Amino acid sequence: MDREYRRFHRQISRIQTRLPRIARGVSGLTDPGRRLVRVPVALALIGGGLVGFLPVLGFWMVPLGLLLLAIDLPRLRPVVSALIIRLRRWLRHWHIRL
Repeated sequence: MDREYRRFHRQISRIQTRLPRIARGVSGLTDPGRRLVRVPVALALIGGGLVGFLPVLGFWMVPLGLLLLAIDLPRLRPVVSALIIRLRRWLRHWHIRL
């Protein structure tokens, strides 16, 4: 396994450990054999997040969609894991635990 792959999956496991509610909902999608379900769900989340100004839909959907899409696209993994690390550092700076 390469370094980016390990780093990305380490960030996913930290999110699942710290946020068990999200982990329960996303755990079925992160399984290796669920690519045919994961990619359309990721694209739908990103598309829904782009119209986040509408009620119910929100901008929170874009990072979740990118996270799911990065599972299947190796070129996206370093970018998404770096964004997760930056978000965690920013939240730690403001004393918000994630």
